[in-house]
Amino acid sequence: MRSLAEAAAARGLEPRQLVKTMVVRVSADEHVFVLVPGDREIAWPKLRALLGVNRLTMASADTAYDVTGYVRGTITPLGSQTPLRVVADSSLSGRISLGGGAHGVALIVDAAELGTALKATVADVTEPAGR
Repeated sequence: MRSLAEAAAARGLEPRQLVKTMVVRVSADEHVFVLVPGDREIAWPKLRALLGVNRLTMASADTAYDVTGYVRGTITPLGSQTPLRVVADSSLSGRISLGGGAHGVALIVDAAELGTALKATVADVTEPAGR
């Protein structure tokens, strides 16, 4: 797929229903998954406040692979080789689609059920993309 809109249309979903699973570095030995709607991006001040830290960074592609066992573009919060805390943006609801651990593989699940299964912290941690 060449765009968010194209990927959403192929799944019969809206762009907001496609979920990006981001690996965020909290410290040298701590990472978290952040589930972000496709049409939004992480609001770093909100996420820092939620996690109670002054600094966060995106994990590098190599670090994300080392921590999760998934290459960037396939990362899913399910089956990670290292159990990580999950933060899900509060705007996620209803049917959502997220990566399934391999290129071209996506899962469609209920956002609330996924959050429950992952024991996710649900909070407002995003803002509209391109802000």
